Amino acid sequence: MYQAKKSGRNALRFFDPQMQAIIKERAALEADLRHALSRNQFMLHYQLQATHDGRIVGAEALIRWLRPGSNLVSPDAFIPLAEDSGLILPIGQWVLETACAQLKKWADSEATRHLQLAINISARQFHQPDFVEKVLAAVRNADIDPNKLKLELTESLVLKDADDTIRIMNELNAFGIHFSMDDFGTGYSSLAYLTQLPFKQLKIAQSFVRNIGVRPADAVIVQTIIAMANTLEMAVIAEGVETEEQRAFLEQHGCPFCQGFLFGKPVPVEEFEALLKQD
Repeated sequence: MYQAKKSGRNALRFFDPQMQAIIKERAALEADLRHALSRNQFMLHYQLQATHDGRIVGAEALIRWLRPGSNLVSPDAFIPLAEDSGLILPIGQWVLETACAQLKKWADSEATRHLQLAINISARQFHQPDFVEKVLAAVRNADIDPNKLKLELTESLVLKDADDTIRIMNELNAFGIHFSMDDFGTGYSSLAYLTQLPFKQLKIAQSFVRNIGVRPADAVIVQTIIAMANTLEMAVIAEGVETEEQRAFLEQHGCPFCQGFLFGKPVPVEEFEALLKQD
């Protein structure tokens, strides 16, 4: 069934031994995932967000799973399973609370109190009836400045139920929490809602940044997103910046902030804070 769905649905797939191995691995992964929270197997890595001269202004928190008997498991390998199984709700809550606790620690130091921390929010998590209350409780319990917390939403999430999305975002924005539209440019219908939503930032999708200097059309899209963000008085950041050519293009066309391997990989908090000392 999963193989048929992966191929685009309305398809047939016949059993073979390789498929059985995939099914067993998926079942084992889900079984381990169900115990990961209670066994403290998750951790956050932090990827810096910086100006072109390397000044660190914040970070994105990215979850990693320390699965027993394996290396760190990336989100790509287990988040889709967490979505399908409903485990994304407790996992997402853990990320929110852990990020708020980290912001509290940073607020106590002159070197880190200026940092803003971004976390990814899934559609299932966002559209919980008590999502606003959960976010506000996490911020209050950690006793942090809500302006330092940034929630990243995808275009597909925003468009799923636009009226409900606008209501939730406005409630949280009134409290001081910021929003960033992740992977901007990969959707098709968000422009109609962009002026109605309290986004503080647009995040240029990595797929476009990667093709700067390779596909002229993608470079034009990047320029257009930057110009649009500036016109709407939104901050703009490019993710997936890996080469000096990409960085120089972004700087030349008015994108002030970057995130990507050229500046730093996602690392544990101790390594991230060591980078700050070099800043």
